[in-house]
Amino acid sequence: MSLTRPEQLKHMTDPPPEGVNVPRVPYAAESVPERHYTHHEGRGTTPHRSNPKVVHREISTLDVHEGMNVVEFGTGSGYSGALLAELVGPAGRVTSIDIDTYLVKWANLIHHERGLGNVRCHVADGTAGFAEHAPYDRTVAWCTPLLLPRAWVDQTADGGLIVAPLPIAGVPNMTVVTKVRVHSGEPTVEQAFNGGYIEATASPKTDLDLPGRWVDWENRVPAPSWISIAWRNSDDHLHTGARTTLARLLKDAHTEPYEGKDIDWPSWRTFAASLDDPQLTMAGLSPNLWAIGHTTATTAAVLQQDGTIIADHPDSPSLTVLRDWLSAWETASRPAPETYTPALVRCDDGRENAGWNLRLTQ
Repeated sequence: MSLTRPEQLKHMTDPPPEGVNVPRVPYAAESVPERHYTHHEGRGTTPHRSNPKVVHREISTLDVHEGMNVVEFGTGSGYSGALLAELVGPAGRVTSIDIDTYLVKWANLIHHERGLGNVRCHVADGTAGFAEHAPYDRTVAWCTPLLLPRAWVDQTADGGLIVAPLPIAGVPNMTVVTKVRVHSGEPTVEQAFNGGYIEATASPKTDLDLPGRWVDWENRVPAPSWISIAWRNSDDHLHTGARTTLARLLKDAHTEPYEGKDIDWPSWRTFAASLDDPQLTMAGLSPNLWAIGHTTATTAAVLQQDGTIIADHPDSPSLTVLRDWLSAWETASRPAPETYTPALVRCDDGRENAGWNLRLTQ
């Protein structure tokens, strides 16, 4: 399992030339063989990886400097950890956490093959942080927790930064990436922008087509489908509300095209989440197509990514609400995720995963 080219073993031992403004992350990336991590000849291709451009964006936002102590949650292929190791240099340390033992073992081996001694990967539940090497100057997550964990804030040094995807509603796939500054143990969002990663789960996730949480009912025959209802707390133990709502959207449903222009999904998704409506619903009714809308115990209407509106009836009350939401979205000129005002709301109700929920407002 040798590297394909000897020059791939080099490290960013020299900083950019003095007086030359060179972005540090792209400069570091020149020394890290990305495909050696994501398509390693011994381990094979890992599906648990993100677009390198997005990885570079998040690490650039993290503002890492030499000598820092950094933790990442979500080891993946090991590529992001290698980039961080280049940025902190020999005097710094990178701790990488993942729930997947297989990924951790291979990432440690690949780092060792390349001679990286300042990054170490560990198997653990990242939502609990990793107190052993805390406090951390920088914290970055490549997986989406249920909320901003109290442990991440407690284990970040005063003045330190957290860059992580956070949910903006209690249904899947509604996230933004946040830049959070910690002062005196309190987090403040400095920036929020479009993006998201796989949900943080208590065990390795094998089905990458199904959300990792908040799936209130799923069908596997005759074809896979699922639904997530923000009103799940009022449903019964048989999930009757979620089950029948999904059935209404799948069988003998009313369909119509959305009359507006092509759907800007990140904008529409963020707008729907910002409404903070308890009847908000996310569903997967067709392969590779998500849908967002309004449902109750007796009515349902959603808009799919392809611009198809699906409802239980042409006169459905939920369809009226959905049309009102879409009209308000258009009136607001389809705001970008970056234009919302983010706020962290403390959630300390005795749960182990207490922390802060993120909410966006116009």
